[in-house]
This record gives sequence, structure tokens and C-alpha cells, in this order.
Amino acid sequence: MVGEPGMKAVHFGAGNIGRGFVGLLLHEGGYEVVFSDVADALVDAINAVDEYTVHEAGPGGVDHVVTGFRAVNSRTDPDALTREIATADVVTTAVGPTVLRFVAPAIVAGLARRSPDASPLQVMACENAIGATDLLRTEIESAAGADAGALMSRAVFANTAVDRIVPAQPAGGGVDVTVEPYFEWAIESVPFGGELPRIPGAHFVDDLAPFIERKLFTVNTGHAATAYFGAHAGIERISDALADPEIAARVSAALEETSAVLVAEHGLDPDDLAAYRATILERFRNPELVDTVQRVGRQPMRKISRNERFIGPAAMAAERGLLSDALVAAVAAALEFDDAEDEQSLELQRLLRSEDARDLTELVTGLDPEHPLFPSVQEAVAARQEAVREA
Repeated sequence: MVGEPGMKAVHFGAGNIGRGFVGLLLHEGGYEVVFSDVADALVDAINAVDEYTVHEAGPGGVDHVVTGFRAVNSRTDPDALTREIATADVVTTAVGPTVLRFVAPAIVAGLARRSPDASPLQVMACENAIGATDLLRTEIESAAGADAGALMSRAVFANTAVDRIVPAQPAGGGVDVTVEPYFEWAIESVPFGGELPRIPGAHFVDDLAPFIERKLFTVNTGHAATAYFGAHAGIERISDALADPEIAARVSAALEETSAVLVAEHGLDPDDLAAYRATILERFRNPELVDTVQRVGRQPMRKISRNERFIGPAAMAAERGLLSDALVAAVAAALEFDDAEDEQSLELQRLLRSEDARDLTELVTGLDPEHPLFPSVQEAVAARQEAVREA
């Protein structure tokens, strides 16, 4: 593995996940970590300290002190970011899938200035999405234009599956971060050709697809379902929502449906998946991890889109003649999510008041009207519209 003294990683997104998960593990692998962000105050705060602490909240949690980092402001000093990427060994992201297209031009600029004799830049997008690095690669090729052929030879791209709960942080905590003790980072190994990055605790695997879908269809599905069912019940915290027996049963039912899909799609062991589900739900119940249904439920339109945590596995279930009722119930709860501080929530509620149920179902979920899942989701949309009109 690479990752000897003098190695450098550039990480896009200096927020809580960037500092409390990806940046921490890169630091532990021996990399100097350069955070890139557009938030002036955050960049200044990171550069004002020599160390920060990652607190693990819950059973078995310990504190990790991170050193050997700095931050650059990609908005005000793009040339500094270009120089860092040109001489980096690793580039990672934790910015959200929709932001990757804004990251791509910076990586193109860094590759253009990179020595052709340097080892390939190892690029990994650490996002809650299937094939996020593939998406980033496509955006980089598009941004590079006619130079794509030459520049892409200076990098290798590996998809990843990441999992660590990082809740909203308490006020006044500075750049310290509170996280859960559990984490998982699976990375496809083949693109590296034997020169793996040094990331302690990461799992390098030949086939990432089962890991990505197991995580997305269990952790992300379960977390969001808990948030939407909890919001419907007027509960604020995720841990309190799962303490409600009815909500716990509804979330468990949704995850049993996703597990059936994972067994059918990837041949995963049902007993292993049952144990995995139990572990995930126990993580959500961690009372020391103060997390809210508002934070977890934000961006509902993305979360009920075609390849995401609800419609994705529900569609696969419907195509195989498997149950999807509990997943559709979670979609129905997501349609009710009404948070005045969340732009997607406001947009979804506006669409529910103005669009036809069939058209809206197709627009928001990306399902073809002929898909076997479509009628039940359309029914949920229509029911929500009726409730909105009567309110």
C-alpha cells in the first residue's frame, strides 16, 4: 500500500463527515490532509488550530486527535487548490452527489498541472450514492473536454461505500466533531492495480456492488424511514423515534423487504443480513448520538428518487414479485415531511398542491407508469394530495 511519510490527500468538503470520518482515516493512514471548502468561516477556523478531536459517542467510543492538516478556500483561492491537487496522492469528496459537478473542474485543473511522470492520482467520491465515483469521473471528463484523454491517464477512480453517522454538532464545538463509534468504508480494489491507498479500517473488495446496496438499502433506508415515521408522530430525535414500538416495527418491516431484495440480487446470506439489520437499528437507538428527524429527513425529493433508498429497492422487489408495502409506506411518510427550513421539502409540498398525481409520481420518483411499483406509489401520492387539500 502507498501512504508513506510525505503523502498528501486533498478532501473536498470540510464539514462534519469530512473531518470526523474521511479526514480522520486519511490522517491515520499517514497522509497530510488538505481540506477544500467554500465556507469562509470554516476554512478560517480549521487553519486557526493545530489539532482537532473526533469524539466517538456511545459504547466503546474513544477520542481521536487529528493533526497534520490545513484548509484551502476553493472559492477565493482556486489556484492554491490546483497546486495542492497537482501534488496530491489521493483526492476524496464528501460534498453530496449533486455537488460533484462543481468539484470536477478543480480536479481537471489539478490534473492539467500534474506531472505526467507522477503516480496516478487516486480519486474516490465518498457519497451516499451508488457509483458516486463513476459520476465524478463522468463530470471530470466532461469538464476536461478535448483534453480528457491525456488528463484521465493521470488518475485512477475507485467507487466506495461509506457508513458512519455524524449528527448535527452542538453549538460552540469549534472544529471538533462528534460521531458514532461504528464505521465502514468499502473500496473497490481493481482500479488501483495493487497500489492501494493506506486507509486503516477500510475494506478493499473486488466487487463493491453488494456492499453499496447493502449499506444504502439498510442504513440509509432505515435511517430515513425512522426520520419520516418519527416526523409523522411528532418525535424530534431519531433514538426516541425507534423507542416507539410502532415506528420500530414499521422500520423493521421496510428493512426486511430490502434484505429480501439483497438476497435475490446478490445472493447474500439471510442470517447475516438479519444480524446486520439488528446492528444498524441498535446504532440508531444510541441515545448519546443526538440526531434529529429534521436533519436525517432533509432533501426528501432526492431520497424518494428512482435509484435511492426507497424507490430503488421497492422497484427491485416489485420486479421480482417480492413485498414492497412497507417501503411504499415509508415513501408515503416522506411525502408528509414538511420542514420550512428544507428547500426540497417546500418544493415537494408545492408540487403536491399543483400537480396531477400520475404526473407527479413519474416526475418525483422517476418510475415509468408501466412499472409494477407505479400504482401503489401513485396511490400514496394521491392520498397525500387529498390530505393536503383537506388541511
